[in-house]
Amino acid sequence: MAEILALVEARLRSALGEPDARAAVTFLGTDRIEVLRFTGGGLVRYATLGMSATPMTDPTAMVADPLRGPRAELVLTVREGRAATDKVLRPLAVLAASPQVEGLVVAPGASLDVGEPLWEGAPFTSVLVAEPGGLVEDLALDEPMDPVQFLPLLPMTPNEAAWKRVHGAAALQERWLARGADLRDPLRSAVPLD
Repeated sequence: MAEILALVEARLRSALGEPDARAAVTFLGTDRIEVLRFTGGGLVRYATLGMSATPMTDPTAMVADPLRGPRAELVLTVREGRAATDKVLRPLAVLAASPQVEGLVVAPGASLDVGEPLWEGAPFTSVLVAEPGGLVEDLALDEPMDPVQFLPLLPMTPNEAAWKRVHGAAALQERWLARGADLRDPLRSAVPLD
């Protein structure tokens, strides 16, 4: 486990540079989750470290496979200086712990809800899990382990999350694109959904 996390952190550093802050959260009955902050180019990126230590397991499986199964870390990117976004550290750690706590398999297209603003004053209470591979390349591990994916998170307002449940992730992403939504703006308002 420690060896995998060292490789994951090395991949994050090679893609995003040196972290300028890190915080650790431990929930009862779970492994420690860290959140690393990378600042540069007018952006702040928050990346989890610890979610990929064990593979995510289908909650209906009788026995959890300690080697096989999807592995992932979460990455959130916001514009720097527009809001006090560092309060997102705990909600991100909660989301990263959800596979251990709830038996959840986090995959592209999924919605993850924290039930409260992601940071103080944020219009977002949930995120859409986007496709990996753009910002941080997948990290291959020794067979038979699955690679670690770095899943981008796109903040959603409650109305956008409700609309996504009805119409799907692809339709919401198309709506954002058509309306020119700046998904990195920590203060953006919801796109018109009518």
